[in-house]
Amino acid sequence: DGDVLVEVNDEVRASLIRGTTPEDLVADVVDLDLDDLADILDDLPDTVISEVLRSLDRLDRERLAHVLSYPEDSAGGLMDPDVLTIRPDVNLDVVLRYLRVRGELPDLFDLLFVVDRQGHYLGALKLPDLLTRDPESQVADLMQTAFKPIPVDMHDSQVAMEFERRDLVSAPVTDSGNVLVGR
Repeated sequence: DGDVLVEVNDEVRASLIRGTTPEDLVADVVDLDLDDLADILDDLPDTVISEVLRSLDRLDRERLAHVLSYPEDSAGGLMDPDVLTIRPDVNLDVVLRYLRVRGELPDLFDLLFVVDRQGHYLGALKLPDLLTRDPESQVADLMQTAFKPIPVDMHDSQVAMEFERRDLVSAPVTDSGNVLVGR
């Protein structure tokens, strides 16, 4: 199972990969989250990598390439590119309908990130606010602008300290132009 490959250490992962047929490996990893796939992609045989990449749609291939472009020991290498973004000029009722239509939510979902039309990070909307406030309330009135993003190039040890210091479940990750690139 692909989730097992993500969780085990490098030595055990290599042993499991050697003992699994390429077809089974493809089936095991094709449905992994992109950030998990990025973590183990280099360990997979080339034939498996090409088959997995072929199975991804264009947007997921671009997201995967984006994650892989950052060093493993940086916020960019740790981030999940699957983020929920909303605009500040909509009300909570619109956001709730959007989430229902979307269907699935990311793991450890506690924040929606507010961005402008160019993808610049503006703030975060907490899940409790979304669920308990008046549905006619505007996102702009409830978003937390003081919720600071993590720079994509921040070292993983600093990221860990930020999560511990600020007691975070998730956090926005932005590039040098303040564009939201992941969580």
